[in-house]
Amino acid sequence: MNDIHNLSDYEVVRQCLDEDKEAFAEIVSRYKSLVYSIVLKMVGNTDEANDIAQEIFIKAYKSLSRYSPDYRFSTWIMRIATNHVIDCRRKKRSETVPMEDCEAELGRTAASARTPEQELVRREDSQAIRGLLCDLPDIYKIPIVLFHQQGMSYQEISDIIQEPLSKVKNRIFRGRRMLKDSLIKLGRDSGYGIL
Repeated sequence: MNDIHNLSDYEVVRQCLDEDKEAFAEIVSRYKSLVYSIVLKMVGNTDEANDIAQEIFIKAYKSLSRYSPDYRFSTWIMRIATNHVIDCRRKKRSETVPMEDCEAELGRTAASARTPEQELVRREDSQAIRGLLCDLPDIYKIPIVLFHQQGMSYQEISDIIQEPLSKVKNRIFRGRRMLKDSLIKLGRDSGYGIL
C-alpha cells in the first residue's frame, strides 16, 4: 500500500470513501491551516474559528462523495468553508464582532525602513482597516480576504464563491473602494496600494 502522504488529494478522498480513518486525518492535516486561517479572518475570534473549522471538516467529510477531481481539493473545501461561515454569520446576525478582536489583516506594505512615526501611522492604519473589514458585508469581505490574505487568483475565488469572474473583480474593487471611503471618513487616507 502506498504511503498516504504521497497520494494525491483525490486518491486520499477515495480511501476516505473506503472508510480509511487515516485518510481523513491526512486531509485534515493537509488543509487545517488553510481552513482555520480563512475562518479566523472572517469571524475574528480564535475560539469561534476553531469551532467553525471543526464543523467545516465534519461537513466536508459528509460531502466527500460529491467531490470531483475536476476541481482542486483546496478550492472545494474553501467553498464549503466560506458558505459555512456565511451561514453561521446569518444565524448570529444580532451579534457583532468587536473591532479590536478582528484578526483580518489587509494592506501589506513594502518592507522598507520606516521612521518610528511612519511605523505608528502604518499600525494605526492597519488597525483601522482590520476594524473596517470586519464590518464589510460578506459579499465584499470574502473575495478581499481570499485575494489579499490567501493570495488566491480571481479564477480560484470565482470557483470558491461560484460567481462569474467579472463579479469577483467587481466585488474586490467595490470592497476596496468602501474601505478607502471609510478610512477617508475617519481621517485616515492610508495610501495602501490595495485600496
